[in-house]
Amino acid sequence: MMDMVMHMSFYWGKDVIVLFQGWPNDSLGMYILALLFVFLLAAATEVLSISPTVKPGKSPMISGLTQAIVHALRMGLAYMVMLSVMSFNLGIFIVAVVGHTVGFFFVKWRALAEATTDTTPKF
Repeated sequence: MMDMVMHMSFYWGKDVIVLFQGWPNDSLGMYILALLFVFLLAAATEVLSISPTVKPGKSPMISGLTQAIVHALRMGLAYMVMLSVMSFNLGIFIVAVVGHTVGFFFVKWRALAEATTDTTPKF
């Protein structure tokens, strides 16, 4: 059995448990992989916040089911990020915030790019 203390305040260090007992253990490489994993989870949470558009002619049941599945996936990822942050490791906290920020920026940048595309015909 591992003898690890559950921290109750923020701390720096690579000795952390993220989501699963024994992961990432005390290896620096695995800690960096855990940071990347949490970053990608947070960014994916924001990317999934884009609601799939309902297309004309599609069944409302299928559209609703698709949106419900995407929402369930998004909530699952968000809870995984929350549980990761509850490790109280500052590195994990920082990459979670940066991941959410990058994901939000990507979503908004894409939406603004589509909104500002000039669709008026030129004569």
